[in-house]
Amino acid sequence: KFLLVFDFDETIVNENSDDSIVRALPGQELPGSIRQTFQEGLYNEYMQRVLAYMGDQGVKMGDFKTVYENIPLSPGMPDLFQFLSKNHELFEIVLISDANMFGIECSLRAAGFYSLFRKIFSNPASFDKRGYLTLGPYHSHKCLDCPGNMCKRKILTEYLAERAQEEVEFERVFYVGDGANDFCPSMALTSSDVAFPRKGYPMHRMTQEMEKKQPGAFQATVVPWDSAAEVARYLQEALKK
Repeated sequence: KFLLVFDFDETIVNENSDDSIVRALPGQELPGSIRQTFQEGLYNEYMQRVLAYMGDQGVKMGDFKTVYENIPLSPGMPDLFQFLSKNHELFEIVLISDANMFGIECSLRAAGFYSLFRKIFSNPASFDKRGYLTLGPYHSHKCLDCPGNMCKRKILTEYLAERAQEEVEFERVFYVGDGANDFCPSMALTSSDVAFPRKGYPMHRMTQEMEKKQPGAFQATVVPWDSAAEVARYLQEALKK
C-alpha cells in the first residue's frame, strides 16, 4: 500500500483559500488596517483577526460555504482524483493543510472527493454563538522552520508512527504540495519516496536550492508538476512496477 499526502491551498485547489474568502465581504477586500497586522510566522493569528473582521461585517456561514464550494480545482486535479477513485484500495490518502477544517470539508464535498481521504489534518474552525467563523492553531511544536501553529513534518512523522503501531507499513510515500511549509515534511521522505512540488512554487524552488547547496541531502525523487494529470501518470507507472 502507498501513502499519498496532499496539501490543499494551491495544490488541490488553484487558489489560497484564505485569500479567496475575502470575496464573501461586502466590498470583496480587506482594509489595509487588517492587512498590515500580518507578521511572518504568525499567519494563524492573522487569519483569526481576518475572520473576526468578516464576522463584524455580517459574513455568515452560508457566505463562507459558497466561496469555498466555488474555488476552482488546480489543473488536472479532477483527473488525478478520478484515477485515485478507481485505485482506492492501493492508496491511503491524507491531507495536511494550514487552511481550516471547515473550508476544506466544504470544498472537497462540493467537488465530490471528500470520501477519498482517510484523514484530514488542519486548523480547527467552527462557528461561535454569534455566527462568526473562529479559527484555532492545530498544535504546538519545536520546529524552527514552520509557523507556530503547524509543522507538517511533525504531523506526517507522527502519522507514520501511529500507522506502524497499527501494523500498517507503506511501501512508498508520495507527497503533493506547493508551499514552503510542504518542504519541511518532504525533507523527512526517504529515497524510495516521491515529492511532487508544483512547478515554480516555493516548495519546488527550495528543493532546487537544496540540491545545489547539498547534493543528495534531499532524498526523495522530485517530480515537479504543472498539471496534476502528470502526478496521475507517474502513479500509474509506479503501480506497474
